[in-house]
Amino acid sequence: MRITNLLRSKEEKSAMTRKKAGAPPGTMVYTGVREMDHIMVHLTQYHGNFYDCQTIQDDFPEPVTPQATLWYDMRGLHNVELVERLGKRYGMHPLALEDVVDVQQRPKMEVYSDGVMFVIKAFAFNPDRLELSIEQVSIYVTDGVVLSLQEDSGDLFKSVRKRLETSSGRIRTRGADYLAYALVDNVVDKYFSVIDQIENELDKLEETIMRSPEVETKSKIHDIRLSLLTLRKSISPLRELMNRFADTESTLITADTQLYVRDLRDHVIQITDLVETYRDVTNGLYDLYTSEISFRMNSVMQTLTIVSTIFIPLSFLVGVYGMNWDNMPELHTRYGYFVLWGVMLCLILGMLGWFRSRRWI
Repeated sequence: MRITNLLRSKEEKSAMTRKKAGAPPGTMVYTGVREMDHIMVHLTQYHGNFYDCQTIQDDFPEPVTPQATLWYDMRGLHNVELVERLGKRYGMHPLALEDVVDVQQRPKMEVYSDGVMFVIKAFAFNPDRLELSIEQVSIYVTDGVVLSLQEDSGDLFKSVRKRLETSSGRIRTRGADYLAYALVDNVVDKYFSVIDQIENELDKLEETIMRSPEVETKSKIHDIRLSLLTLRKSISPLRELMNRFADTESTLITADTQLYVRDLRDHVIQITDLVETYRDVTNGLYDLYTSEISFRMNSVMQTLTIVSTIFIPLSFLVGVYGMNWDNMPELHTRYGYFVLWGVMLCLILGMLGWFRSRRWI
C-alpha cells in the first residue's frame, strides 16, 4: 500500500510538472493535489497594545490601521487568483508567486528588492501508519508585512498566534522580520517532535526484533527509512537557508533578529545530525532483523541436522536387519530384537551426550 501511494504521488507530481512545461518564468501553476472547499485567510494586526485578528473565506481582510504590523496567514493554495492578488497587493515578485504555488520546491531563501522569501517544509508523522506527511510553507516578509501561505487548513502557527494574543515574550515589540523568524522557528521546532516520534517507533521495533521478529517488521523498518530519507532531503537545504538568513545584508532583516537566527541555525544542525543518527540506527535495525532471522533459521537447521544425524545410524541398523536373508545368525537369536533396541538407545544417548559436550545443543 505504501509503495502504491508513493507511485500515485509521483504520477500526480509528473502530471503537474507537465502543466508547467514550456510556460514562461513567473507563470503561476498550482502543482499540489490538496484542495479545500474554502480558502481561509487570517489577518493578525498588532502595534504596541493594539491587537486585532480577522478571518474570512476566499478573500483577504483589509488592515485596520496603517501603523500595525500585518500578518496574513493563508491556508489553501489551489485558488491561484487569490494568491496572486494577495501577493501583488504587497509587492511580491512574480518569481516568488510562482514558487508559492509550486509546492515541489526545495527549502530556500530568496532576497528580492523589496522583500525576502522563505520556502520550507512542515512535517507530521503518523505513528499508526508510519507515514510522514509533507506540507510546503512559504513565508514572505516585506516592510511591516508578513505573508505565510500553506497548503492545508491546519493551524501550523498556533503557538505564535497565542504569543501575539497574550503579548508574551518580545514578539509584540519587534518588527515583521522577527515575526518571520518566529514562524520559521515554529516549523523547525516541530521537527524535533517528529524525530521524537520516529525514535519511539525505532525503540519499539528494536524490542520486537529482540523478542520475536515478525513478518511486518521488515516493512515497518522500510517505512521509517523512507520517512528519514524524506526528512533528510528536506532538512539538508535548511543549513544553506539559515546561513543566508543569518548573514543576509537585506535591510528588511535587522541585526538583532539575525542573532536569534544564528541560534536557530544551531537547531537545524542538531536536527540534521539527529536524522543522520537515526538513519544509521534504522540501517542497524535492518541488519539486526536479518541477523535474527538468520539465527532463527540456523537454529531450525541445527535441530533438523541433529535429528537427521541421530537417525542415520539407526536407519542403517534397521536397514541391515530388515533384509530377509536366511543366512543371518542374528535374526534367529532369541533376544536379538531387544539387543538391537539396546544398541540403538545407546547410540542415541551417546550421540546426544557428545553433541552436548560440543555445545551443539
